[in-house]
Amino acid sequence: MQRRIWGAALLASLGWGTGTVVTRLALRDGASPYEIAMVRGILAGLAVIVFMVARRGLRRPGKPAVAVGVVMAVTNMAIPFVLTSVAVQYASAGFVALPSALIPLTTAAMAHLFLPAERLTWIKTAGLTLALAGVAVLVLAGDSGLEEGGRPLLAGLLGLVSVVSISAGSIVAKHFAGRHGVLEVSGIQFALGAVLIAGASLVFSGSVGAGPTAAWPELGYLAVAATFIPFLMYYWLIRHVTATYAAAVGYVVPLIAVVAGVIVLGEQIQPGIAVGGALIMAGVVLTDRLEHRKTALDYR
Repeated sequence: MQRRIWGAALLASLGWGTGTVVTRLALRDGASPYEIAMVRGILAGLAVIVFMVARRGLRRPGKPAVAVGVVMAVTNMAIPFVLTSVAVQYASAGFVALPSALIPLTTAAMAHLFLPAERLTWIKTAGLTLALAGVAVLVLAGDSGLEEGGRPLLAGLLGLVSVVSISAGSIVAKHFAGRHGVLEVSGIQFALGAVLIAGASLVFSGSVGAGPTAAWPELGYLAVAATFIPFLMYYWLIRHVTATYAAAVGYVVPLIAVVAGVIVLGEQIQPGIAVGGALIMAGVVLTDRLEHRKTALDYR
């Protein structure tokens, strides 16, 4: 069982961690941000359907699953998929991935406002403050991680909007927890999200894409290896290990993105990225460790 747990954690971390790197490769091969986000969603949705048919057959989703799926299509797919695809045009893959480490803390802050049972502790407040200081360094230092050019302020703001959007979707999912199946929700999320992205592409660029490009291998990787498989592995981990252990996957993802970006794309770890990234990770990891220790002491 231990090997399976480590294997699931590795697949989830590698998939999510390399996602921004492969997105930059897809852009290099001629795909637009909208094409990347839309095709990624369509193929990931098909993967979910195939998996459900192979496992137990398709079932009609209930109203809670539809409601959560519709919200998640907007908050956890259309917005972050498009904004991430745009952001990697202006900063390195590692730069764009670093703000994603904030998701647990921003979710906790929103839960404090909308879920009365989940109050924001002083530990989480301090951790969020430290991590946000890291984001400030990241976006204001002027280091994009690219050899030439880049717009780190814009890329950082796009990353923050994605984080807030994903956290909002998590609050909705938490509110309906236990009343829907994960796969049913994800199928709706990917399918409807792809439609929304196509609509946004039509409005803002005048088309839904130029059709097949040289980026098809990257698009396939993003859909399966960077979306469907990590999602599946993460929820498998949640069922078999503690929430703390499963959350550790999120700590590794930005680090993988930074290293993969340097190796594959020749990106640079510049001072602003190093210091900002260190503050972000310190805020998130220390918060998790201190909260875990506090919980253990409370149960003694």
